Amino acid sequence: MIIEAVRNNAEWCEAMCRAHGRPGTFGPRAWTNPARTPLYYPDAVTLTAEASVRDVLAGIDRSAPGASVKDSFATLDLAGEGFQELFEARWIHRPAGLPVPAVAARWQAVRTPEELAAWATAWSGGDADEAALFRTELLADPATTVVAGHGEDGRVVGGAVLSVSGQVTGVSNLFATEGTDPAEAWAGCLGLVADWGPVVGYESGDDLLPARALGFEETGTLRVWLDAGA
Repeated sequence: MIIEAVRNNAEWCEAMCRAHGRPGTFGPRAWTNPARTPLYYPDAVTLTAEASVRDVLAGIDRSAPGASVKDSFATLDLAGEGFQELFEARWIHRPAGLPVPAVAARWQAVRTPEELAAWATAWSGGDADEAALFRTELLADPATTVVAGHGEDGRVVGGAVLSVSGQVTGVSNLFATEGTDPAEAWAGCLGLVADWGPVVGYESGDDLLPARALGFEETGTLRVWLDAGA
């Protein structure tokens, strides 16, 4: 299932880049973007364990520090190219058909620019620059669904991005606002994909705990590298 998770995540990165007018390219071993990608998004993603340093670096812009590479199989050593390891995480997979706990919040898809703006503000903790990452073009992407949980007062209490590719649904950008249990956010978004088949994604550290509690299994390791410059 790791291959499906890797591809799904690369396609989500491509969707975000398209929304910013900066589409990338899928090659046989890596997805790369010749333009610098939006904040927090990699400039290259390996698609197979056989991807080489050349596969990822030949297609990205390194004219200034800050480019990043998602080494999906934790097989590359980019230290000799001026990169430093930014973080390590685990791919996760939840089989289809598992039950989903009931949640208190009302979860639904984000459909309008106004709803997306409220979602992005909650996701970013009120940081306008980070909130601007989520452009309205995402609402027109048929493979992407932004979902939000709302409390009784209508306030956004959690959310995630769901992206469909092949037979899987990917969960990314999952968050819970202060006072909301992250397990509630996981259960809420899973309730919207219960009939969509297997669910994939990646998490690290304590963020893995609520995912494991809801039936996710770890399937592999990924690393993200950052070009620190000379």
